[in-house]
Amino acid sequence: MSDAGTFSGRRIAGLYFSGTELRDLLVAWLALGVAFMLFFVNGWAGIGRILAAGVLPPLFVALATAGVAFLLHEVAHKVVAVHYDQVAEFRADNSMLFLAVMSSLLGFIFAAPGAVHHRGRLTPREHGHIALAGPVVNLGLMVAFVPLYALGGVVGSEIVTILGSRGIAINAFLAAFNLVPYGPLDGKTVLNWSKPVWGGFFAVSVLLTVWIVFVREIGFNGPF
Repeated sequence: MSDAGTFSGRRIAGLYFSGTELRDLLVAWLALGVAFMLFFVNGWAGIGRILAAGVLPPLFVALATAGVAFLLHEVAHKVVAVHYDQVAEFRADNSMLFLAVMSSLLGFIFAAPGAVHHRGRLTPREHGHIALAGPVVNLGLMVAFVPLYALGGVVGSEIVTILGSRGIAINAFLAAFNLVPYGPLDGKTVLNWSKPVWGGFFAVSVLLTVWIVFVREIGFNGPF
C-alpha cells in the first residue's frame, strides 16, 4: 500500500517524490487554481462570467498560470534542498488552502499553500540558496510567458493572450511577495544570508511588478 492511498512514490527527473508529497502538490495546485479563477473575476460578483465561459477555460488558465507558478516555486525549494543533501518534502497546508478559496470569493486572495520541509545541517548560505530558489524560478517563468503573450497578439487569440499576460503578472508578483523579509516568507531567510543579494532581487521583483501590474496593467484584462 502506498503512503497516500492511490498515490505511490516515484522518481521524476531524478528527484524522488513520496506518495503523500505528490498528493499534497496536486491538492495545492487544484485549490490554488480554483482560488485564482475566482479572484480574477472579483469573487462572487464574477461567477456569472465563469459560467458563461464554460468553467473549464478559466480554470485551465488559472491552473496553467497561478497553479504552475506556485507548484514550480515549491519544487525549486526542494531541488536545491536535495542538492545540499537535505531530506525535503512539500506539505500542503489545508487550512491555508481553504482560506485562499474563501478569500477569493470575497474578491481578494491570501495564498500560502504549504511549504517544503527539510532537515539536515545547513550553513546560512545554503539556507539562503534554498529560499531564493523559489522567487528565482518565478522570475524565470515570468520571462518564459512573454513569448506566449506576444504570440497571442500575433495570432489574435484571446485565450493565448490571457495565458501569457497572467503568467507574466502572477510570477512577477509572487517573486516580489515571497521576497518580503517577514515571517515565514523567503525574503527573511535570504536577507539573513546576504543583504546585497536580497536587496538586488527584491528591488528588481518589486519594480517589475509595479511596471507590469500597475503601469502596463498586464494580467487582469479578459472575459474571465
